[in-house]
Amino acid sequence: MQKKLIRNLSKFAVPLKSKERFFREKKTDLRNDFQRDRDRIVHSTAFRRLKHKTQVFVNTSGDHFRTRITHSLEVSQIARTLSKYFNLNEDLSETISLAHDLGHTPFGHAGEEALNDCMKNYGGFEHNIQTLRIITILENRYYDFKGLNLSIETIDGLIKHNGPVKDLTKFNRILGNNFFKKKINFFLNSSLESQIASISDDIAYNSHDLEDGLKSNLFDLKHLMNIPVLNKIISKHKKKLNIYSIDLIIRQIVRDIINEMVRDVISTTKKNLKSYKIKNLNDIYRTKNQIVTFSQSMQKFDKKIKSFLKQKMYFHKNVNSKTNYGRKIIKRLFLQIKKNPNKYINIKKYSNSNIERIICDYIAGMTDRYAINLYNEIK
Repeated sequence: MQKKLIRNLSKFAVPLKSKERFFREKKTDLRNDFQRDRDRIVHSTAFRRLKHKTQVFVNTSGDHFRTRITHSLEVSQIARTLSKYFNLNEDLSETISLAHDLGHTPFGHAGEEALNDCMKNYGGFEHNIQTLRIITILENRYYDFKGLNLSIETIDGLIKHNGPVKDLTKFNRILGNNFFKKKINFFLNSSLESQIASISDDIAYNSHDLEDGLKSNLFDLKHLMNIPVLNKIISKHKKKLNIYSIDLIIRQIVRDIINEMVRDVISTTKKNLKSYKIKNLNDIYRTKNQIVTFSQSMQKFDKKIKSFLKQKMYFHKNVNSKTNYGRKIIKRLFLQIKKNPNKYINIKKYSNSNIERIICDYIAGMTDRYAINLYNEIK
């Protein structure tokens, strides 16, 4: 079965057989290497905790707003659709999509900023690099090694979630010098599967944050009418307001937005493969251009949506009051735990790290609820 799949994959795809893992392991004939990676992510403690970590609204805001886990599942669904279309390694795209947010702190980006402030004299904090700490160091599920021992291709895709890495300063400060033992070439481009996971993250973020913002009444449909692409979609569905509920109409609009963006990625990526004269997987790694992209018109839409959401949602006073509360909690927890780390943390679980990094790992791993409860205990 797997041999047939390997033959049928596109010449641009990462093969189903990984080059290597950090530590040697027995193979299994039940799953390919990237299915094993995916399953390790899904069974990890860090993945389960995403259920109670903020996407935009702090976890106390309501039951139907998105959390990191629903976002990650939505990203993986879009990534699989795109990978399937191009006959790529769907399991690799899915794995990177499911793992890409493992390193997020409680309270979303506000929590990340607060933890980075706490760590400014100790190497800083960055959620993408924290994801790498989780999969290589912090998850402890095996006798023979720390971390999840994922395939090199999966790790490469997570490292390059935002493209090739030109400055290794943060990696060296947070992970240590030459942490990946020259197994990763930071300067090469990422695989198409990784690029697909990254753009699927954008598609899911934009469309689903719009849905959450509309449902929470932070803005309504008329506020979106000046945004290109959206105006046509909304005009089409607004005619049905007399027949269907606003909730159903919002869902239909969001479906259409996702569909529009996915179709745009497909047509633009096909053009890019042709214009950059990509013949095989090595060409993908060696090209300096991102291949999986939006068209120029969709890039304008993407920027416009992000700007709109920042103004109307992320910086809205109701959202801000809760995220500011989250910042306050993170900073207070850091200072309090630092006074007596052994009271809160089993230090033996964390090897080869200074105490500040151990506290940082501990706080970054908290759910919103756990952080709030601990804060209420110690304040």
